[in-house]
Amino acid sequence: MDFIWNDGGRAACGFVGLAGDCVTRSIAIATGAAYREVYEKLGSATEKSPRNGVHVEIAAQYLAEREWLRHPGAWNEFNVDLLPAGIVIVHLSKQGGREQHFTTVIDRVIHDTWNPADDDGYHLISSWTSERAQSECRLPMKSAHQARSDSQELTQSEFDKILHRLRALDRTASNSGSTEGEKHNALRMMQSLMLRHNLTRDDIVDDDNVEHVLFTRMACPVNGSRACSWEKYLAYYVTHHIFPMTQSYQSTRRNRTFFWFYGPKSDVQNALALFRELLLTIATAAQLRFGGHTRGSGASYAEGYVLGLPKGGSEPSQATQKEATDRALIQTRSLALRETANKWLADECNIRLSYTSQSGRVEHDPAARQRGKIDGAQHEVVVPSAPRRITQK
Repeated sequence: MDFIWNDGGRAACGFVGLAGDCVTRSIAIATGAAYREVYEKLGSATEKSPRNGVHVEIAAQYLAEREWLRHPGAWNEFNVDLLPAGIVIVHLSKQGGREQHFTTVIDRVIHDTWNPADDDGYHLISSWTSERAQSECRLPMKSAHQARSDSQELTQSEFDKILHRLRALDRTASNSGSTEGEKHNALRMMQSLMLRHNLTRDDIVDDDNVEHVLFTRMACPVNGSRACSWEKYLAYYVTHHIFPMTQSYQSTRRNRTFFWFYGPKSDVQNALALFRELLLTIATAAQLRFGGHTRGSGASYAEGYVLGLPKGGSEPSQATQKEATDRALIQTRSLALRETANKWLADECNIRLSYTSQSGRVEHDPAARQRGKIDGAQHEVVVPSAPRRITQK
């Protein structure tokens, strides 16, 4: 199913951090209203913050007041092809009703921060449509984000000015050249601004702060309900040696296995592209040399190929003091991003991973495995449009 990432204008309105705001987001996307306006209206109706969800009947009342018609879904399995053209808000749930989600579908394309069609078990509870919305709203043309309203642009502009002012005051307060009076005044003004706008020191740091990172998850499907050992090794290689900010896990649906990558959006996109490229390259090489890649000598060759791929970086004993410091900074940020990404996965996707150790496949052909190591060591891993890192010049 087609999917477009869309936060409904949450970031544009100055909201930061993680939230289970699927109701607010889907309504903002479908109606074209400013995210903050929807957020405040739902919050007032429910008498608490809507950041962690809104009761279905509150959302239904909000939509009914704006002439959106509700249609029963009869618990059919979620399939956008069965929805009408135009803009549709859908309420999804899994068996038992413990996992529920709101999303918006425009011309049978899902607009959300993650794709619920990739998650097993969702059924359509109900949907909302509006004749006025069909004629007034259009699929965004210039980008995956919906066009922002004037109030969204104004709010974002004001928010940026506030952050810029706070950062300037922070620099003054921490500057050794400032007088005690200047430092005192800067801290006092910082405290006043942060209290007035409900901000913390984490909100005023540079964009490198993990709270400002845009997270996503994407899947690469492979044939078979059981993944090959070398495919698992390859996912580990990509996430630990090439894109340490990303993480991966597996799931199965019918006769297919899905390798999911999640973490910072740009890293996930590049990790997925590299995983697909290496997957095809290794499977093709094993097919040409041994007639297959799923068992026997072909699988042993593929395992060796992955193990032989270049890891990059210098050995700790040979690293200079600066390189060691840079590596420590990257490792610290990777750990922070991984922890935040796991929280995002739980909050936004309702997925909590549990890891178990399993024994690997019994090696069938040591010679083929060694041949694979030699070929893998000669493979130059190049990632186009890879993000810049601390150690890159």
